[in-house]
Amino acid sequence: MTKKDYYKILKISKSSNNREIKKAYKKLAMKYHPDRNPGNKSAENKFKTIKEAYEILINPEKRSAYDQYGHSAFDQGYSNHSSYNNFNSSADFSDIFGDVFGDIFGNKKQNKKKRGYDLQYNIELNLEEAVKGVNKKISIPSLQKCHACNGIGSYMGEKIKACAACNGTGQMHIQQGFFSIQQTCSYCQGKGEIIDNPCLHCKGDGRIKKEKKILVKIPPGVDNNDKIKLNNEGESGIHGGPNGDLYIRIFIKKHDIFQRKENNLYCNVPINFCLAALGGVIEVPSLNGKIKIKIPPETQSGKIFRIKGKGVHSIRSRTIGDLLCTVVIETPVNLNNKQKQILIELNNSLNTNNMIDNNPKSKRFFDGVKKFFDDLTN
Repeated sequence: MTKKDYYKILKISKSSNNREIKKAYKKLAMKYHPDRNPGNKSAENKFKTIKEAYEILINPEKRSAYDQYGHSAFDQGYSNHSSYNNFNSSADFSDIFGDVFGDIFGNKKQNKKKRGYDLQYNIELNLEEAVKGVNKKISIPSLQKCHACNGIGSYMGEKIKACAACNGTGQMHIQQGFFSIQQTCSYCQGKGEIIDNPCLHCKGDGRIKKEKKILVKIPPGVDNNDKIKLNNEGESGIHGGPNGDLYIRIFIKKHDIFQRKENNLYCNVPINFCLAALGGVIEVPSLNGKIKIKIPPETQSGKIFRIKGKGVHSIRSRTIGDLLCTVVIETPVNLNNKQKQILIELNNSLNTNNMIDNNPKSKRFFDGVKKFFDDLTN
């Protein structure tokens, strides 16, 4: 299959200088990087192609060979070293684009220290804990600094030697014909360092797996999918690099009484039809205890009573939500004979002549039904 022109891949002209090449690469690589397109195979393949084009055109010797011979100049051996392999989604973008940012800002010093990965811990709270705040003790498995070697990776913290094969650069130049190819040093695996005496505890990695116990303070008012960032509580850095961060993601369990929407709380309050008809006072629940509300006479099912300031205190502002109680009129069940007789008498008193006064909604509905069928027969 014919490969696409490298200049067209990076959307630059053949006269572009190194700075323009780096700028174009940075823009495209940030757009198609797999961390920004999880599960998108097309973006991953696009990223491979962009990286391959950049590595050819940024190198003067490789660019010269490409300009003269095209893709055939690299048919032997190059493509295997330019593809995207496997980036951890938590990796720092500076690890990927270090060559671009370093060259642009004039900092070409290779840094063996790497930042540790960020971690995420999902924590489940009940509604009361989320609204009022709570302290939670959690235990997370992570890679932490090996104290036996102080994170260096060598036995008793001995000094690490620079790789003699690549002079500590992590890269080797292999001459092929009239141009050279840069490859990862196979002796040190690109680290630029050799540990003669690896630490017995961490096997030279500088980190060990262990359970880390943390007390997390959950502030009042958190909601589903909120995240709390704990700086430097992620995995330890490599070779003395800075720690990653820990993100606590909030999940709130379903409540038996309340539903939360933003900072308001909602609940259904069942009342009997006598109370709805005659009116009275009832007690409704809140997260801070019981509240009395007055039910006016002739209250209909579905009426909402709003109680100001009895919702959730917003974590992002000083506002407090409301409690909204929806009245649901309950039909009585398991009636005894006396109760049934009372209802029969009540029903008889609510005859057709008094329907307009006692049941106006029913009157309007059945009048509408009658008109509907009369229109059908006319």
